[in-house]
Amino acid sequence: MKDKISAILLAAGLSKRMGEDKLRLPYKGKPMLQHAVGLLAKLPVSERIMVTTNARLDYVEVPHRVLVITNPSPEMGQSGSIRRGLEAATGDWFFFLVADQPALTANDLLPLLEYASGQESKIVYPVIGDKPCTPTMFSSNFRKELLSLSGDAGGSAVRLAHCSACIEYMPTHPRHFFDIDSVSDYQALFD
Repeated sequence: MKDKISAILLAAGLSKRMGEDKLRLPYKGKPMLQHAVGLLAKLPVSERIMVTTNARLDYVEVPHRVLVITNPSPEMGQSGSIRRGLEAATGDWFFFLVADQPALTANDLLPLLEYASGQESKIVYPVIGDKPCTPTMFSSNFRKELLSLSGDAGGSAVRLAHCSACIEYMPTHPRHFFDIDSVSDYQALFD
């Protein structure tokens, strides 16, 4: 892909629905966050950025090619992490990943990167059933709108405002895109 992609891992959430730091929970012998950082490091992108909290840096090893940005106010919502990641990003595309999809692999995400190749002013994301999910790619045309988000609003607000710019991708392994928000979600990982 000739376009410059900034991959931004959002890993500063408060895990309110889980009741504990879900990114510390083990999956295949490692904390969930370690899986997400490992995935970020493997992606064939121009820059890799992780937005997290100082506390999470105590239990995750971050490869040198991943730029770490801390979010000192995660209680202000996801928009703060999006903003901090974008302020560090220089790409033509912004590829937002979340840290609570531990089954994702680089192979799952390569089609998303390919779908964006050669496109302009687009938003590319996977769809499971009829439901859009993460990770999502935004062309840099949407930078200003993403920076203006507030509270816990994520990129879905921008996606919904620009339906004609959306490109949907149907994953080969939809189960890999399952995100962990509750204890039952976490238990389902092992079913």
